[in-house]
Amino acid sequence: MLTIGYIGNGKSTNRYHLPFARKVEGIRIKSIYHRSQPKWQTFEDIHYTTDLDEILQDPEIDLIVITTYSDSHYHFAKLVLEAGKHALVEKPFTHTANEARELFQLAEAKGLMLQAFQNRRFDSDYLTTLKVIESGKLGDILELEMHFDYFRPEIPENVHEFKVEQSYLYGHACHTLDQVIAYFGKADHIHFDVRQLLGSNRMNDYFDIDLYYGKTKVSVKSSYFRIKTRPSFVVYGTKGMFIKEKKDRQEEHLKHFYMPDNPDFGLDAPEDYGTLTYIDSKGNYHEEKVVSEVGDYSRFYQNLYDTIVNGAPKTVSDDETLYQLEILEAGIESMIQ
Repeated sequence: MLTIGYIGNGKSTNRYHLPFARKVEGIRIKSIYHRSQPKWQTFEDIHYTTDLDEILQDPEIDLIVITTYSDSHYHFAKLVLEAGKHALVEKPFTHTANEARELFQLAEAKGLMLQAFQNRRFDSDYLTTLKVIESGKLGDILELEMHFDYFRPEIPENVHEFKVEQSYLYGHACHTLDQVIAYFGKADHIHFDVRQLLGSNRMNDYFDIDLYYGKTKVSVKSSYFRIKTRPSFVVYGTKGMFIKEKKDRQEEHLKHFYMPDNPDFGLDAPEDYGTLTYIDSKGNYHEEKVVSEVGDYSRFYQNLYDTIVNGAPKTVSDDETLYQLEILEAGIESMIQ
């Protein structure tokens, strides 16, 4: 049995963690700390507390998950590790690579597991795109575009000073950059176009990052001002292309409180499938729909259980987390120079 406590009881805990952790056999959610009385739906089998020490000093709790605002991640992760508990930290993991490096060193010294929660490695659109790449039908991969767009101008319009923790780069590139790093690894070099569209000392509300791997360019792009979103993934190869218009549907279903215990949770409808277009080895033209892979964030928690209980490798390595933070720091630096 892996017994878990949470620090934070907001959207992250209740939307992206509890519904999936509770699916995994062998995981028990014992306690949730929040500094005030919980506003979200409570579970009768979970203890809610406003006393942080109740969780930190509970001998039954093996792992504490930190889902608070990112500016407190370093503080809480250090408290958790010093209390002798394993720690899982929401993204962005910390604000600097140096903070993360210190925490990983502390975890290693104490023999504890510390990891970033990169659940979007289990997004349907991402997994489907990797399946197409691995099929070889596109030939050599020349270009991959990844988009994470919104039309929410009211968010940057209501922010009148720049803070790293409120930047779009930190809040959203932490999803897509991790997907790139997980598959492609470290880039040969990176080009940044990180902007404040509403003017200097305003919110960072746009980014376009190009990562180069030999002849392959991977572009991670996002904006708060896209009234029509760009495709989630577009891949170009020497023999064809693949386009996946719509993103993974788990978040969409969760927003409507349609939970993972439904058999069709997160599943694409046929009209949501991506389109693969290519020329085969005989010169024949093909255009076909690709049935989407099943996205499932509970796979992260299953892997987490296997890591702590059975000694399996972590889903997200320390080096991958540090590399992502180095990229985020460099992106902000490129904007404010």
